[in-house]
Amino acid sequence: MRAERHIGYEISRTRAYAVLALGVFAIGWSALFVRWSGVPGWTSAFWRLALAQIVFVPWALATRSSRPAPGKAAVRDAAIAGVFFAVDLALFNTAVMMSSAANSTLLGTNAPIFVALGAWLLYRDTPTRRFWAGFAISFCGMLAIVGMDLVRHPQLGLGDALALAGSACYAGYLLFVRRSRQTMDALSMSAVSGVAAALTLFVICLVLGTPLWGYSAKSWSALIGLALVTQIMGHLSVAYALGKLPVSVTSIALLGQAPITAILAVPLLGEPLSVLQVLGGGLVLLGIYVVNRTPHRPETDEFPLIE
Repeated sequence: MRAERHIGYEISRTRAYAVLALGVFAIGWSALFVRWSGVPGWTSAFWRLALAQIVFVPWALATRSSRPAPGKAAVRDAAIAGVFFAVDLALFNTAVMMSSAANSTLLGTNAPIFVALGAWLLYRDTPTRRFWAGFAISFCGMLAIVGMDLVRHPQLGLGDALALAGSACYAGYLLFVRRSRQTMDALSMSAVSGVAAALTLFVICLVLGTPLWGYSAKSWSALIGLALVTQIMGHLSVAYALGKLPVSVTSIALLGQAPITAILAVPLLGEPLSVLQVLGGGLVLLGIYVVNRTPHRPETDEFPLIE
């Protein structure tokens, strides 16, 4: 029986890593769709979430009888995660329109340090030395990728500052997703947090007077792609993985979207890669590998994480 439980856990963990890899690749397209849309960052963030809920909400409602009903605390945590995610997306999308796709994505995924500190304070989840070693390698990769910009412009630009602020908000999103996913399935969490985020962005757009329609067919195609690929495929995959893997490991793996975006931006956005950016991308991936080599075990006998 114990051997069967161990095999079952290993299969579940392997599947979670595969789903996480798919999610990271899909999220790596985010900056490209934002740039192709050509609309203000607040607007692209709103439509990314609003269009995704056309899929998530009916799907969650149609299948709710097959899943345990989430508790009020889990719903609350998912809603709070949605507010954090709304602000993160608005800041990140605006940064993409003001800086390069590669650099905005890199700085926007600088969440692991905030996640590690938050998990330490909220969950007593002290990061391991292997985590810090992997993060140090990845951080060196980040410095290499933005090295030339830092040399040429010692003062970080507004786009870079927005991306960094977004990374702090994304860390809050990850922490509250982790808490809600302890008793809430990934689909329900995505629907609740997505609705909360879309409503938050709708209010922000109204307050700022940001236009929500009147765009070209090309812009709408990019916005639909942003919702389908990045939000539905990408973040549902990450939400699933967060219910199966430690949040520190998942947050480090999300750094992989930076080199993915940088590579895709070369032929699709015409943003050439420098030698430092290539070297940095390799270091980021090496850091991810170092962290993910850490063996993990279920925290309890029940391993109460929902499919």
